[in-house]
Parts: sequence; structure tokens; C-alpha cells
Amino acid sequence: MRKIPQQLIPLAVLFIVLLGVLVVARQLFVPKTFGDLGHYRATAVDEVAAQPAAYAGYRVCLDCHDDIYQRKQLSSHAGLACETCHGAAAAHATGESDQLPTVPRGRDHCQLCHGYNSARPTGFPQILSNMHNPGEACVKCHDSHSPRMAKGNGECSACHQMIANQKAVSSHMSLDCTDCHTVPIDHATQPRVVQALKPNSEETCGKCHARGSSAGAEVARIDMAEHGGRYLCWECHYPHLPEAKL
Repeated sequence: MRKIPQQLIPLAVLFIVLLGVLVVARQLFVPKTFGDLGHYRATAVDEVAAQPAAYAGYRVCLDCHDDIYQRKQLSSHAGLACETCHGAAAAHATGESDQLPTVPRGRDHCQLCHGYNSARPTGFPQILSNMHNPGEACVKCHDSHSPRMAKGNGECSACHQMIANQKAVSSHMSLDCTDCHTVPIDHATQPRVVQALKPNSEETCGKCHARGSSAGAEVARIDMAEHGGRYLCWECHYPHLPEAKL
């Protein structure tokens, strides 16, 4: 019979000691009801159920605010619970408190979702707070129960919302679509037949970005004769969200 390697004996002893420590620790520190229903204390369910309810749930809101709820369900806020914006309302709904739910009036609350964040999905409505109607409350222009994006630039955003959202947080936000695009009158009624025209030369960008242009000092300038060579500006720069800086 082959002899057991000597180094295995200390390892086996160590394994037995650790196993014993684990069994003792489980008896001393793991609650008795842990694992009865799942990976948690079974008694925690009763403890949580005994706590007073803070949130009412949207169904309770329907008893008094059915008209507002129906309007919200037809909007882009359909998936947003009432108490997400108005706070816990159980005490208000049951009449235990005269305190009314919170009604956000400032700018900070809406920006939790709509403040610009490059990680958010393309097309999600976002703003730069210091550039989008600074100092004005969001509810002055937007009905929070039925929010709509403002239709600017001849209402181009009605069909080109994703582009409008990108431009709205770019350095080109103040430009009208027609500053760069030639838009025939019939394009609005027959967009597939009569298309808006894109710029076909660098002169369009040069109106603002060429050296010696009359644009503001904050606009990036380039030598139009040397910059880019044979390439057009938009073959390297995306005009609706340009990254060029001074």
C-alpha cells in the first residue's frame, strides 16, 4: 500500500478545523429562521408587514384623481408612479394627515431624469439646465401629467425628435434647422417626395467657423482652405452634436 504523502495530513486537519468553525458559527450567528422561506429570515416578513405603510400605490390615487391618471396614462409618463414625483401619500390617502403630497415646482426634481447624461438612451428628452430656459420652472411650459416636447424650428422636431434632442444639448442649439438646410414648403406635407436639402459645400459651415466670420468669439474658427483637405466638414463632424471646441 502506498504511503499517504506527509503534506496532506496537515491540510486534512486544517480542513476539519475550518469545517467545525463554520458549523459552530452557523449555530451562533445565523438566525434560526434563515432559509425557511428563502435566502433571508422568515420572521423578517412579519416584521416588515407590521410596519406602517408609507406609500399608498397608484390605485388609491384613482379614487379622487381618475381624470389626472387617465391623462398621464396617455403620455410619456405612463410608466411613472404618482408617488415617484409626489412622495409617499398613504397618510394623505387615508385621511390620517392634513398634509398634502409634495408638488415639485422647481427645476431640480425633473432633472433627476431629464438632466443631460450621455449614458441615457438616444432620443430621451434631456436638457442642459444652464441653457434651457434658465431660472424658469419646468411646469411653466410643461404639464407634468402630460408632458410634450416643445416644437421648435418650424416644428421639424415633430418628425425628427431624436435629432432635435441631440441638437438641444449641443453648441448648435440656437441654430434653426433652416440655417443649414434648405426646406421646400411642400416638405412638411410630402416629406418623402419633397426632401429637405443638406448643405453641399463647406461654405455653410464657414459662415460661422471660417476665420474672419462675424460669429461670436465663443465659436471655434478654422482655416477653411487648409482644414480637412478634400473632405467636407460633416464627413468628420456630426453637425447636430458637434464636438469641436475652442
